[in-house]
Amino acid sequence: MTHSDAGHYSAKHAPGENPDERIAEAIRGKAKNVELACAEAERLSAALGVPLAEIGRTLDLLEFRIVRCQLGLFGYPAGKARPRAAAAAVAPELEAAIRNHLADGRLPCKAAWEIAAEHKIARIKISSACETLMIRIKPCQLGAF
Repeated sequence: MTHSDAGHYSAKHAPGENPDERIAEAIRGKAKNVELACAEAERLSAALGVPLAEIGRTLDLLEFRIVRCQLGLFGYPAGKARPRAAAAAVAPELEAAIRNHLADGRLPCKAAWEIAAEHKIARIKISSACETLMIRIKPCQLGAF
């Protein structure tokens, strides 16, 4: 959904679909100004033992916004955007790992996180490498894109 869809996130789901109240309560306890950071969503997912997609679905149904993507793709205020510039160079082994995880020519967010963990580098560096390689990251584990 685009920025113009703000406040209409639940439209991605079937009419009448309701959030899991246990997840909704946890989100309300951590959210600030109807926004929840990606990293906080990840922590809630682990604490509640539910997939990130379920956290994202609940955020949508509550009309809460996901902010501060850990890959630097969205959710940063103007003028304070997390640096996500193209990498000056991409190590051959990192490029191979990225290309080996492509699905329909794109790198899934989950695969980006896995590659970062395997290579012991920050997730944002995977995003920067993808920028250099002209590879889009999609889909988001939270369902934001």
